[in-house]
Amino acid sequence: MKLKQFLAAGALLLTSFSAAHADPVKFEMWHGLTGDLGDAVGEVCKRFNDSQKDFEIVCTSQGSYDNALQNAIAAYRAKKNPTIVQIFDAGTLDLLLSEAYVPAGKLMADNGYKIDWSDYVPAISNYYADSKGVLNSFPFNSSTAMFYWNKDAFGKIGKTEAPKTWEDVFDSLKALKSAGYDCPMAWNYDTWPIMEQFSATHNIPIATKGNGYQGLDAEFIVNKGKFMQIVKDLKKAYDDGLVKIKTPDTGATIVQAFSNGDCQVMLSSIADHGTVGKTQKPDMKWDVAFLPVYAGTERKNSLVGGASLWTLQGKTPEEYKGAAAFFNFIAKPESALFWSTRTGYIPVTKSGFEYMKSQGFYDKAPYKGREVAIASLNASAVTENTRGIRLGGFVQIRKEMRDALTEIFANKVSVEDGINGAVDRSNAVLRKFEKTYAGKQLP
Repeated sequence: MKLKQFLAAGALLLTSFSAAHADPVKFEMWHGLTGDLGDAVGEVCKRFNDSQKDFEIVCTSQGSYDNALQNAIAAYRAKKNPTIVQIFDAGTLDLLLSEAYVPAGKLMADNGYKIDWSDYVPAISNYYADSKGVLNSFPFNSSTAMFYWNKDAFGKIGKTEAPKTWEDVFDSLKALKSAGYDCPMAWNYDTWPIMEQFSATHNIPIATKGNGYQGLDAEFIVNKGKFMQIVKDLKKAYDDGLVKIKTPDTGATIVQAFSNGDCQVMLSSIADHGTVGKTQKPDMKWDVAFLPVYAGTERKNSLVGGASLWTLQGKTPEEYKGAAAFFNFIAKPESALFWSTRTGYIPVTKSGFEYMKSQGFYDKAPYKGREVAIASLNASAVTENTRGIRLGGFVQIRKEMRDALTEIFANKVSVEDGINGAVDRSNAVLRKFEKTYAGKQLP
């Protein structure tokens, strides 16, 4: 009897030992970030793995946002997809209509987590929400466009504040040129600040149907608003030597050209704030400000940029438990502090922002100034034109516009012909997308 009891106790001990030392459930996350930002994602994943023993997330860069989207779609069709994939803002509609995802709210509820969805910054959550305001993915690396300016250079022309209007911007660029600065402003044809953000802050649509939120039959209409004016004004400034094109092909990006002091102004993401701080010319004084608007414009909130995290279908309940645990981990205010410290991205929740303020995050360099991005996103109540952009094939539309701008600045086409042609091609993209999803209702 004693022997049986001994053996039974031994079996129980072995079972307990095995359970205690069971391998963690592995699941994958694919993302589109590289370099320093890609390393930061890896650190977030390691922090999660170190925080518990039940799950192990394996985070792999796909090389770019575009690749992450395309590779995830291909992998899903082959039933080899990751559990989580990072999809940038322009790919939101592609995921929504694919029905390949598990809604974020359902995932968390099914796994016993309560998320205060109202805690997310409205300008961020609205971009990724469906027509009912329901978030289907987790906002992750969020940003917005900023006006970067060299305070030392502006001091030389008697200015201590960043320009608030485009009229003042162009006057300042002229003064900087006259003061001996060869490159007053760096630019790289990127449509995100000059088309999407510009239109939002001026409260004008880039497309009908509420920028696509109200139906797949939306039409691209950037050639009918102030966007044409800013392109004409930038082109004139370029012709006058006030704007210089800075791309890898020219030997330096806009961020590099600004950081080393070669160019005194750039429009770029708040996510670059950390990079500028790390790579700037010694003792250079610089800052960020709201994007300017044309005089007489009541400025509205800027748009969120960056990406969100989607959970894909076809995985095991255990993998979904891991995904939910990971999302719960990154939603904590402490995680927001780490992420924003390690990168230039902004907190996606109100509680995260308040926690960071309470820790003195924004009180001094190198992080002082990043709170301006939050203020830009919260500059007004969200309108139909500032909610976001919900257009099919938007990655291709961005390319069409960028190609048009490249030709315009190379004097191959006029501003009118270049933009009108790009709009026509973009509408062809929209009609193809609409046909692909004929009869489909937007979520």
